[in-house]
Amino acid sequence: MRNKTFGSALLVAGTTIGAGMLAMPLTSAEMGFTYTLLLLFALWILLSYSALLFVEVYQKAERKDAGIATLAEQYFGMPGRILATLSLVIFMYAILSAYVTGGGSLLAGILPFLGDYATPISIVLFTVILGIFIIISTGAVDALTRLLFIIKLVAFVLVLSMMLPQVSAEHLMAMPLKDFLIISASPVFFTSFGFHVIIPSINSYLDGDIRRLRIAIIGGTAIPLVAYILWQMATHGVFPQSQFVQIINTDPTLNGLVNATYHVTQSPLISGAVRTFSTLALITSFLGVALSLFDCLDDLLKRVNIRAGRLGLGVLTFIPPLAFALFYPDGFVAALGYAGQMFTFYGLVLPVGLAWRIRKLYPNLQYRVIGGNLSLIIALLLGLLIMNVPFLIQAGYLPPVIG
Repeated sequence: MRNKTFGSALLVAGTTIGAGMLAMPLTSAEMGFTYTLLLLFALWILLSYSALLFVEVYQKAERKDAGIATLAEQYFGMPGRILATLSLVIFMYAILSAYVTGGGSLLAGILPFLGDYATPISIVLFTVILGIFIIISTGAVDALTRLLFIIKLVAFVLVLSMMLPQVSAEHLMAMPLKDFLIISASPVFFTSFGFHVIIPSINSYLDGDIRRLRIAIIGGTAIPLVAYILWQMATHGVFPQSQFVQIINTDPTLNGLVNATYHVTQSPLISGAVRTFSTLALITSFLGVALSLFDCLDDLLKRVNIRAGRLGLGVLTFIPPLAFALFYPDGFVAALGYAGQMFTFYGLVLPVGLAWRIRKLYPNLQYRVIGGNLSLIIALLLGLLIMNVPFLIQAGYLPPVIG
């Protein structure tokens, strides 16, 4: 039992830590470390809370392994299933678009001899090479992911060991350059705590044991929180804010982050380690999300009696994000922001609605998340705010996180 709980916590942590953390320094450069820390803690509490709401809802699920779309249909009918499925599919397309643009920029950074064609060629290569593994089989993805995850972990430890000793307290005390940046950055940071798609799996794995589910969720999300704090401390503490902002505004991509590292440290070893870690984080996240979208599209097509085949599913999976990346090669942060919008509905607004519904139907539940209905209202309002952040930025009510 203890091993299952620990394993579930690691599954939560592994799903949470991904390429989203790479965008954190890009979107928080003008915000400063103190406000970044506040945002990390606030979103950790908010998303842990929403995950525990799913635990509450699963007490009355028709099956322990029921998917979240099935829960939505159980309490809100077919419109609930459609909204849950659409938000998940659009979220996965948006985040894949971010990964393709990020991967293309990193690959272009080591292919300068291609000149003006470096970025588009790199984007296509990144998508096609990794897409082949998805099309071949799940086993091929599993084998590649296991290998890359170990290397990624070693690279992350290496990056922290080289950068943390160079952290300056003065740099960490830098304050925001604009008002309300903490709100503007919230959708991008929001995606970095996303693990809710695996809640049905761990609920089934732990036999619906509420106590162990709570431990797995809280413990599993605490691991990424610590990793994110160390990562932000390394970047904010090493880079002088003014120089970092100037470099990022010039090149708002992951390649810009690598170049900023080299510009400040003058160490090809440190910048190389950052590039290696960033690339591996992107690849492992890309493979996981792409495989999930591939299987989701397969399931949706089978519901209408269409069998596309693995090659056809591969085309449906990768053409939209590839097209986005080719037309918007600098759209890494923007794509993550839109992904954050969709995930906010799926990972926050939806569980609030489900919890509200189940509390009305079953007032004597064995387990209810602390805070009562007031907490549900607060979480819903925060979710609606985060979902509308990109629109508020476009309207000029909030400052952009870059530029």
